[in-house]
Parts: sequence; structure tokens; C-alpha cells
Amino acid sequence: MGRLEDNIKARKFSSEWHKATVNIVYTHNWLSNLLEERANKFDITLQQFNVLRILRGQYPNPVKNSLLRDRMITKTSDISRLIDRIITKELVSRTSCQNDKRAVDLLITQKGLDLLETMEDEMMLIDILPKNLTKNQCIELNKLLDKIRGKDAG
Repeated sequence: MGRLEDNIKARKFSSEWHKATVNIVYTHNWLSNLLEERANKFDITLQQFNVLRILRGQYPNPVKNSLLRDRMITKTSDISRLIDRIITKELVSRTSCQNDKRAVDLLITQKGLDLLETMEDEMMLIDILPKNLTKNQCIELNKLLDKIRGKDAG
């Protein structure tokens, strides 16, 4: 991957804030592309992976579309179509909600749980992060990223 300046062929930035902004966007795109490639090897998208992780976190309780929409890392306007695709792959089941006939309950299937277990380490960058960052550097990076978003970094 290398230095930002080498990757984007930039000689200098107007300030360290400018460089940080470009670096964050560049790294986001690099990570997104890498994770999308990895998810595709398992015949799913990065958004589908995100949905499966949310459903696994709620398992064995069923989930409504609205909870998924609220918790998605990458927002999508068409959650229903995204759900339809992973139901077709038998990674999620859909049943009518007993309390609200207009809503549906979604539940990750055993096939979905097994898929997540198979792909988890690769998707969590276990082959990259520990080689390039110490645990303390990860802690600091997490604090800095929270701070950028205006959250208390503790």
C-alpha cells in the first residue's frame, strides 16, 4: 500500500489537516474495495455481510427491516431488495410478524451463521491489521476516529 503521497502521486499538501482528510478518504476506499473483493469470494456483497453480522448479533431473536436500516454501516435506500437477495441464498429466513401483520421478522439461518464463521477472520482483516498495527495503536486509532466524528475519545 505504501505512503499516501506515493499512492496518489502528490508532492505536498496545503496542511496536515488537508493530508489527513485525503488520507482518510483514500484509506476508506482502499479498505472498502478490499472488503468487497473478499466478500465477493463468498458470493455476497459487503452490505450483505453487514446485514448477516447484525442478524447474528440479535440471534436467536428475529429482527425487523427498520433495525437493520438503523444499524447498517453503509446506508442503503433499498433494504428490502438487499434482504430478498440473501433470502434467495438461504442465509436469512423471513416470516410474518405475529405482533404486526404489516412487518416481517428476519432471522439468520444456520447456513448464514456458518458462512459468517468461515469468512470472519478474512473480513476482519486479521491478516493485515496485526502485521501493521499493535494493539495499543489500534486503541489509539479507534480513539482518534471517534474524536474526528466529535465523540468523546476518553
